[in-house]
Amino acid sequence: MAKYVFVYHGGSMPETEAGQAELMQAWSEWLGSAGDKLVDGGNPIGASKTIGSDGSVGDGGGANPVTGYSLLTADSLDDAVAFAKASPHLGSGGTIEIGEAVEM
Repeated sequence: MAKYVFVYHGGSMPETEAGQAELMQAWSEWLGSAGDKLVDGGNPIGASKTIGSDGSVGDGGGANPVTGYSLLTADSLDDAVAFAKASPHLGSGGTIEIGEAVEM
């Protein structure tokens, strides 16, 4: 089974405490449904900088900044995508980029 990096972009947090608690519960249930395929549930991403090939440094992570990540195993990229489609992140307006972590 290969490892896949789930990179979260965008999304929003509900304004109310009840809404935030509901979203966090949805995340816990979704990640919990991965069972032993969950390698690292990840974390949200805070402040970031982007370093260009010329050494320039920009604030904020560029045009589509990363807002979080997770690491899971799956039988294939298609299986990882199928799992991601149930993520609460998509319901909050975000997108998910998935890539295989290639063993070296």
